[in-house]
Amino acid sequence: MLKKLRIKFIALNMATVAVVLTVVFAAICVVNHRQSVATVDGALNQAIAQASEHQGRQMGKDALGEGQPDGEQPAPDGVAAPPTIGGRERSGEQVIPVALFSMSSDGDMTALSRFNTASISQDVLEQAGEQLVGADEGFGSLSDLGLFYMKRQAGGVMYLAFADMGSASGWRALAATLAVVEIAALVVFLVISLFFSRWALRPVARAWTQQRRFVADASHDLKTPLTVILANTSIALEHPERSVASQSQWLESTQHEAEAMQGLVGDLLTLAKMDEEEAAAQSGAARPTLEEVDLSDVIEGEVLQFESVAFERGVKLGSQVEPGIKLRGNEQRLRRLAGTLIDNACKYVDDGGAVDVSLSRAGKQAKLEVRNTGAPISPEDLPHVFDRFYRADKARTGGAGGHGLGLAIARAIAEEHGGTLTASSTQAEGTAFTATLPLK
Repeated sequence: MLKKLRIKFIALNMATVAVVLTVVFAAICVVNHRQSVATVDGALNQAIAQASEHQGRQMGKDALGEGQPDGEQPAPDGVAAPPTIGGRERSGEQVIPVALFSMSSDGDMTALSRFNTASISQDVLEQAGEQLVGADEGFGSLSDLGLFYMKRQAGGVMYLAFADMGSASGWRALAATLAVVEIAALVVFLVISLFFSRWALRPVARAWTQQRRFVADASHDLKTPLTVILANTSIALEHPERSVASQSQWLESTQHEAEAMQGLVGDLLTLAKMDEEEAAAQSGAARPTLEEVDLSDVIEGEVLQFESVAFERGVKLGSQVEPGIKLRGNEQRLRRLAGTLIDNACKYVDDGGAVDVSLSRAGKQAKLEVRNTGAPISPEDLPHVFDRFYRADKARTGGAGGHGLGLAIARAIAEEHGGTLTASSTQAEGTAFTATLPLK
């Protein structure tokens, strides 16, 4: 399942990146092509404007009788003028070769060699003339001939300017370059996705493993009491003639196992409810209404409840509770948090040992610490003491060790109130569970 999920994750990422890069690079090519066409349009207009301006000056000189100025001779037909005419290069602008003609009313075209920076073969020119003789003025293209054209009347003369469509084909080279860049980027991103997919799916893998272990552990803890109940029932049914009193042993055993199952199911429902509330809060739903709780009274009450338990086990139970510590929360769940920590400390204290409970202010937080003496929790087990169904001795029975849900519920309660629950354990100082909760 996780392998398929990883493949889907990588495929989705690759498809998304490929689409984004393709759209972006295609947009760059389109913009580049439009800019190139606009540059050609400007070059054609410039050539016509220069020719019209020159004609106007020439007509003025002829009117004054000045004629052709010394040293300025018209360029002979078929000879290209310097490249500064028609396609001027300024500040790195692209030079656009232009062929300029004047068109008479009957469609005859005369080359204005003085302003030409390009030439057109006669057959192509004839085909262009046939197509443009009745065309409207403006910029356009003759795709079959591979030409851009500008038809415009200026100074009483109809001008036709032509440029090769290859002048605006730079986008093809750009597209080829961007295609190579995209392929290289996809290869690099594939390598990155392969690496990070493991990291990204690590929480999913951990949750999947925890879920499988949770189901297995819950099934095992339910299977044991069910097996006992079925065995007790079978024994009782084998002797229907016996009285209830004579079979009280099996009935009491059944009741005990049923109560254990009831406690386990209750803990599971509590965890499920808290998970549901947390998910609802993360999705924006309002949290359950909290009330003002005197945490000092809650802790003192729980300590009193466990004095008899500690006495029976020969454990010294001490407490140092600072009065008047209040916060907003759920009183029932805070009692469950304190009771779980004290009960856990009393269960695993060494013979004749001590359990110390302390509550104090630590800045803007309340600090609850429950410490007991005895054998420390091993470093391998300490990070997992809050995992559901986790027991350091790996035993699969309820017994005195419980079902391994108490500390998980306690941590969930602390986090529900915006706090934390941590554990530390050393041979010298014993084992301590510390809950920090924000004050009112």
